Amino acid sequence: MISYEDHLNEEQQCVVMADDGPILVIAGAGSGKTRALTYRVARLLDTGVAPQRIFLATFTNKAARTMLSRVAALVDVDAGALWGGTFHHIGNRILRKYSHLLGYDGSFTIMDQEDSAHLINACVTELGIVEKAQKFPKGTIVRDIISFAANTKETIDRVLYQRYPYFLDYAGDILSVAGRYELRKRELRLMYFDDLLVKVKELLVNFPEVREKYSQKFLHILVDEYQDTNIIQAEILDILASYHRNIMVVGDDSQSIYSFRGADYTNILRFPERYPEAQIFKLETNYRSTPEILHVANASITNNEHQFHKELRSVRRGGVRPIYVPVKNAAQQADFVAQRILDLHFEGVELGEVAVLYRAHYHSMELQMELTRRGIPFEVRSGIRFFEQAHIKDVTGFMRLIVNPHDEVAWKRLLQLYDRIGKVTAAKIWRFISKHHDPLSAVFTDAFLSCAPKPAQPGLMEFRQTMERIINRTEKQMIATVIQAILDGGYRRYLQEKYPDYTSRQDDLYQLAAFSEKFSSLDEFLSELALLTNMVEENDDDPLQKSEAKVVLGTIHQAKGLEWTTVFIIWCSEGMIPLARALKELGGEDEERRLFYVAITRAKDQLYFCHPLVDYTRNLGRALLQPSRFLNELVPTSSSSPAELPFDQWTIDEYYT
Repeated sequence: MISYEDHLNEEQQCVVMADDGPILVIAGAGSGKTRALTYRVARLLDTGVAPQRIFLATFTNKAARTMLSRVAALVDVDAGALWGGTFHHIGNRILRKYSHLLGYDGSFTIMDQEDSAHLINACVTELGIVEKAQKFPKGTIVRDIISFAANTKETIDRVLYQRYPYFLDYAGDILSVAGRYELRKRELRLMYFDDLLVKVKELLVNFPEVREKYSQKFLHILVDEYQDTNIIQAEILDILASYHRNIMVVGDDSQSIYSFRGADYTNILRFPERYPEAQIFKLETNYRSTPEILHVANASITNNEHQFHKELRSVRRGGVRPIYVPVKNAAQQADFVAQRILDLHFEGVELGEVAVLYRAHYHSMELQMELTRRGIPFEVRSGIRFFEQAHIKDVTGFMRLIVNPHDEVAWKRLLQLYDRIGKVTAAKIWRFISKHHDPLSAVFTDAFLSCAPKPAQPGLMEFRQTMERIINRTEKQMIATVIQAILDGGYRRYLQEKYPDYTSRQDDLYQLAAFSEKFSSLDEFLSELALLTNMVEENDDDPLQKSEAKVVLGTIHQAKGLEWTTVFIIWCSEGMIPLARALKELGGEDEERRLFYVAITRAKDQLYFCHPLVDYTRNLGRALLQPSRFLNELVPTSSSSPAELPFDQWTIDEYYT
């Protein structure tokens, strides 16, 4: 028999020992929700519930395996018979048995993202859209449009209007592709990940025998990270729980930060409306952070109007107060963070116990460069290293042609960005221009357009126009305006057509333009980038580089569920967090504040808020930056006494002296 009193606190015991019926558990950050879920499952098994009658829904199969292995260690029951896994995993199990009712059979294949994009591209070709719409979005973009519509129950027209307004002219064609895509999947016995949810719901709604079987089968349903469910997942759960109504959902509305994936945090807010008899429990005892850090977290999230109020309480003794560090500019911010990391390491903090969090990937650019210069090992979790990204290489490739017109690698890379120019055609064009003493001048000859097959010639004309723009800007020795010329010359449209995260990539380029202001020439700029890119190998003999531990750089989204001894939140300025474009979306400010809350609650011992006071805007001018509204909300209005502030403020001059 399990001794629950020895392993659980009072709040967790209430959850684990609760009577049957619908249960909502509001689990604050660091409050041991996994332990509560695990012991709840163990108690159900311990009291005689058959494992095959329990359904444990998680957002990763790894989470399900972890919980089930812990359950197996607690009870002498075959926990392997329990239905545990992601919604898609469970959906696959059900569809393998009943998809024939929908016109499939059990032998259907699940496509991955690449397969899905290829099939959509084939549908575009079959419908003849490419011939009449040269700038039609790539299959990856169309796939994401269809996927988001499916997971949110929105129309494709609505998704285009809200998220892809630059493709509204193609709305009719995209609808045709979506219809063709659905038909081809059925003909080819294929399903994409979205279908594993949509088709299961269709089964449960339209076939009573299937609905009755599974709603009666699952005596208990338990759901982890419920705040991250989308509307389809919530509806599936409600159907499965409709017979016994023993559903326990665990989550934290204050950590709902995935609306861009279709997650709907109102699922957790409205749970008591859908289940009026629900028992509601709160896990507010935090085992992670100091009281000082939790004080800031609590004070911040209370500004969200729509939420379940909770007050995180630390079991730890007092520590140091969070630190607010305004700095002159992005370069000084990077310098401070790098120096502070070294100081902390000297004081005994392992590099792997330090994380730098930010709202968008491009916020890490200057810091990546500064850490590289200093030989501080780091791991970028928000994507590949800044200067290794495809769009950065594309833009710097244009600059390389200006500095060195004989750069064959750059020529071939850039030519293939244009319509109907592949590797073979690019090689043919290179053979033509390489024969000229000045390859750049060859671009402006009549023979340049005729050196490639006719279908590629419009692309070559566009390339010529872009190069003309760049050369005109280069003569003025303004690198930032060169980047603007590349974007205006067609590269912005290329990003829109090719990448689902177009806005983030464009922001990267604006940040690159701001960084370039410190250089007087393209040659100097490119040389610095090349040195930084190769500097890691040169630092191999540095003791820090030999350490296996690395500082973590990542977006706040990727930090959820993790923790570090020390956390730096950088770019804590208005427009950066909250991100300006996110504020334009319905509920955007509240979700941005939840992101800020998630970032704060990742820190165990030390927390730093940093932001530049001056930045270069996308209009290529200097801009004064204000502290984030989320920081201002933490300052009491009644008094300016430092003792009443929830954080200490450091100045750079004081720190370095």
